[in-house]
Amino acid sequence: MMKYLQKLGKSLMLPVACLPVASILMGLGYWLDPTGWGANNIASAFMLKAGSALIDNMGILFAIGVGVGMSDDNDGTAGLAGLVSWLMITTLLSTGAVAMFKGIDVKEVAPAFAKTQTQFIGILSGLIGAACYNRFKSVKLPDALGFFSGKRCVAIVTAAYSIVASIVLFFAWPLIYGALVAFGEAIVSTGAVGSGIYAFFNRLLIPFGLHHALNSVFWFDVAGINDLGNFWSGKGTQGVTGMYMTGFFPVMMFGLPAGALAMYHTAKDKKKKAVYGLLLAAAISSFFTGVTEPLEFAFMFLAPGLYVLHAGLTGISAFVCTLLPVRAGFNFSAGFVDWFLSFKAPMAENPIMLIPIGLVFAVIYYVTFRFAITKFNLKTPGREDDDAEELNVKLANNDYTQVAAVILKGVGGKENVVSIDNCVTRLRLEIKDQTKIDEKVIKSAGVSGIIRPGKTSVQVVVGTQVQFVADEFKKLCK
Repeated sequence: MMKYLQKLGKSLMLPVACLPVASILMGLGYWLDPTGWGANNIASAFMLKAGSALIDNMGILFAIGVGVGMSDDNDGTAGLAGLVSWLMITTLLSTGAVAMFKGIDVKEVAPAFAKTQTQFIGILSGLIGAACYNRFKSVKLPDALGFFSGKRCVAIVTAAYSIVASIVLFFAWPLIYGALVAFGEAIVSTGAVGSGIYAFFNRLLIPFGLHHALNSVFWFDVAGINDLGNFWSGKGTQGVTGMYMTGFFPVMMFGLPAGALAMYHTAKDKKKKAVYGLLLAAAISSFFTGVTEPLEFAFMFLAPGLYVLHAGLTGISAFVCTLLPVRAGFNFSAGFVDWFLSFKAPMAENPIMLIPIGLVFAVIYYVTFRFAITKFNLKTPGREDDDAEELNVKLANNDYTQVAAVILKGVGGKENVVSIDNCVTRLRLEIKDQTKIDEKVIKSAGVSGIIRPGKTSVQVVVGTQVQFVADEFKKLCK
């Protein structure tokens, strides 16, 4: 089950990767016309409409992306099946259709059915499409129906399953929606405290890849909060909307890079040079793009107590930012780029204040990290007892083939590899024999970390250049 959820988390990153372009377009659009939001400037209107084309249709992106990502071989047929499922379910559960089925006026239909074109339904549609693809992609039909054999039957089967899902949701969706709204309202009702609790658990779920599920409740229109969508569309409440995003900026832009500096300063002298490149690259990634996994995975398993401290500080940041008159938002993550582009967003409020707030959290992170590392002798990068073999393989040199070769050697060679996949920062492998894995060899490739979520699963945290390493890894395994 955990492996399935982790694969879902990875699949969600495919449609999420479409959002940065929406952030850029809408950010520039609001900069050009901060008061009229396109009414006074045609270029602004063009950019805002182009960006909203993605923001307003995230459910469709999720249906296609999850369909492709959850399929056995990432085939586009599964994405098409996900779209088929999305169209079927959203049509059958639309307000007008439900009113017709029940023979009542549209105004009497439960409000839940007005919220079916959400990311939740998109994810469900993608899962149905992928499941049908994985199960029926190789089915052989009688000669008379031979045209529909194999992949061509997937859409037909998906439609049938989607009808069944729609019947179930016809009764269950109002209950599910009501429970999600109640959960969201319970958190919202606690104000800054709820914001801090959310941010705390957001970080704690990162190692399991399950943080996307929690994010969907607060960032998207699953429970009526839609913090991300409302922030950019201007449909939210000034001073409130953005509260579930703002607190991440001080952490990702300032806190974590300062924590990286503390880890560098506390590293053993003979190892500082070795960890310098890793920590610097991870800190820059965190600051500019908000991609924190390369840095977080560098210490979360080496020093789990330090990671819990990081999660707690993230919660405190969200709590503090919610109390202050400051709001900023993102479409991808809380890095410098999204922070800068959100200045003229409709719901933005004093985003420049995040600079002094961030500097304060930088000091807090540095002091607390350095104290915890030295006080409890935490084995952060550069403080490990055993030295990894020095092969001088660094991602900074763009020698992806050599990096892939070292990782392949560390996992026991290509005969020990069953399947190869990757997400935004991790190389995900299924292997035959865990005993053949040599973590010292793998770490010598300059990677951020290694995790073993299951008996046959290995994840190597490479960083944002993982796609190039994965491509070379696949070539070596042929």
